[in-house]
Amino acid sequence: MPKRAKPISLHIDYLDIDGRTVPVTATHNPRARRIIVRVDLAAGSVQVTSPSRRGMAQALLFAHEQREWIAERLEQVPPPVPFKNGAHIPFRGREHIIRHVGTRRAEALGAEAERGPVWRVRSAETGGLPEIRVTGHASFLQRRVADWLRAQARAELNERALAYAEAFGVRPSRITMRDQTSRWGSCSPTRALSFSWRLIMAPPHVLEYVAAHEVAHLRHMNHGPRFWNLVREAIPNFEPAKTWLEIHGPGLHRYGIAPFDGPDA
Repeated sequence: MPKRAKPISLHIDYLDIDGRTVPVTATHNPRARRIIVRVDLAAGSVQVTSPSRRGMAQALLFAHEQREWIAERLEQVPPPVPFKNGAHIPFRGREHIIRHVGTRRAEALGAEAERGPVWRVRSAETGGLPEIRVTGHASFLQRRVADWLRAQARAELNERALAYAEAFGVRPSRITMRDQTSRWGSCSPTRALSFSWRLIMAPPHVLEYVAAHEVAHLRHMNHGPRFWNLVREAIPNFEPAKTWLEIHGPGLHRYGIAPFDGPDA
């Protein structure tokens, strides 16, 4: 069976919309029947797809002609929230504050230093919102918080996926974390499970639902009645989690992204 044609990134352009520099990724997809312009509300970027390689210039011109429509769509994009000192981010569905505690000596931090360069402090200890505290140089803060969140997601999703695998009588070949924007989880024909690490920012019942959903695909590689019956057997009331992802899920992609300043001169 021939492989399905996949869109190939060919060029990146930029649009100046209301003083904001917006990246435009031009792609070629032979399956497309016409030029298509899409706005990624999670990343605040624009994708334009052309059905032919020769039509790339025309596709980019078409994107420029759609500036007004693109501007209207971009108004719906929430501002990015980099992982920096004082930033408010969700963790397991609860609002947390990132606190940079600098390069203090380990003995000054006491028992907290034994937890590693990043750890969580409960609201009972802070007297306010729970905190995610980070040691080290400020330039490492963004990466350290991202790595910590990925590690938390890996531990949580591995545990939940393996628990559902045992309950369903199946076994995944591997479990990986990714940062895809189009889906929250996937199950390949080789029985490999993949999850978005950003699920650790969602409420626990949402992560639970996605874990059960993908593991259920190890039994039924479709979305037929038997698949949904298996999901409902594990999580009788999964609809609220599904709805939460549809409404609030896209907003999770704005965390950890630095504001785009455009190309260097």
